[in-house]
Amino acid sequence: MVTSDPALRSRRPAYLSELFDILAARGRRLWRRGEVDAATIPDLCELGDALLSRRGEASGVAIAQELLAAFEVADDDTRLAFLQNLANRFGPDPGAVKAALERLLQYPEDMQAMEALHSASEPLRQELLRRLNLAPGGTAGLVRMRERLRRHLTDIPALRSVDQDFAHLFSSWFNRGFLVLRRIDWTTPANILEKIIRYEAVHAIQNWDDLKNRLQPTDRRCYSFFHPQLGDEPLIFVEVALTKEIPGDVATLLDVGRRPISAEDANTAVFYSISNTQRGLAGVSFGNFLIKQVVEELKAELPNVKTFVTLSPVPTFGAWLERHRKDEASELIDTAQRAIFCELDNPGWHKNPAVVDALRGPLLAAAATYFLHARDRKGRIVDPVARFHLGNGARLDRLNLLGDVSANGLKQSHGLMVNYLYDLSQIETNHEGFAERGLVAAADSVKRALPAGKRS
Repeated sequence: MVTSDPALRSRRPAYLSELFDILAARGRRLWRRGEVDAATIPDLCELGDALLSRRGEASGVAIAQELLAAFEVADDDTRLAFLQNLANRFGPDPGAVKAALERLLQYPEDMQAMEALHSASEPLRQELLRRLNLAPGGTAGLVRMRERLRRHLTDIPALRSVDQDFAHLFSSWFNRGFLVLRRIDWTTPANILEKIIRYEAVHAIQNWDDLKNRLQPTDRRCYSFFHPQLGDEPLIFVEVALTKEIPGDVATLLDVGRRPISAEDANTAVFYSISNTQRGLAGVSFGNFLIKQVVEELKAELPNVKTFVTLSPVPTFGAWLERHRKDEASELIDTAQRAIFCELDNPGWHKNPAVVDALRGPLLAAAATYFLHARDRKGRIVDPVARFHLGNGARLDRLNLLGDVSANGLKQSHGLMVNYLYDLSQIETNHEGFAERGLVAAADSVKRALPAGKRS
């Protein structure tokens, strides 16, 4: 029966949580297991086998809960051994795959044979992860498990298949339909505000006054996606400044002594910081949905805001430029540029107006080359932030010399910041061009910054 009583509807999540707790409690009695502690950790693979063999809901939830609890309190070696077993012991059954393939080759038109091959080729660990997800707190536990797994990917390539299975399942469990957008402001509970301070990944929040300056004024906004199974854990959040013009430096936006403007007087929304918070959800895309929904929220709240733009870091520009400075055979920067770039090695160069003027042209030319011509080994544009925004359909609108003169900004990009413009009438065209042909939508001013020989 579908009820229209709001009070009853609001109790459903709590009711379901209570129901799972009851099932787990009954299951623990059936399974006859005690509480897990570091001194009596059960065999994790044994629990995995037991979980896959169970058909009863109650006992399955109980075993899943125990396995996750045991993984949490286990030492690093025990955790790693279990993760490695996910790769081999809980992979596809070679015999079943071979038999299903032979049947399909014998009967290529048989849809049941095709389905049998698909079923046999799915790793057992995917079903194991699905069953673990049924435990109370299972989703959060699996996110933490993947975070620990990803620490070993470089040293143990065999774990990459396990990581891909996590990513495959998480892309379904964390799709847009399950995400809840919430505005974060100065009245948001302190436990969430503390996480915003901790998770900020672009422009570190120095203290509570700094956070208040980003949340309380009438010309500031912050929005975050949450997932029902992760409670008050934000997945990603974006900080927004409402302004009367497109800014070229972040210090102006973060100045605690600035004078706020009325939100109704603003015509521009500036996305100046986007932070992913859960390392265990790496590769699961939220940012594109977040920006597009926040744009819709702001359009509805403030019809006077017509321009949507970012003020973005360029995290790999400094390292890229350093490599090409050292490579005398590089065709991406010329001899004259290489000579003037020696000034970048002098601390405080950005405070000397004469040096800044001398570097302005060469640095902007190198930056335009970096965005429009430089590619990595996979043929992709080098900068990860650019890949994100250009992939969302934004346009590279402006290069800002000395946009971030913090220690981190100077180190990673020699102070360079850029604006990506989200022109709602061109988003689809820009996205298709970038996704299908690798075309970088860029303003004429960016193209003009290229060295003469590289303009087309």
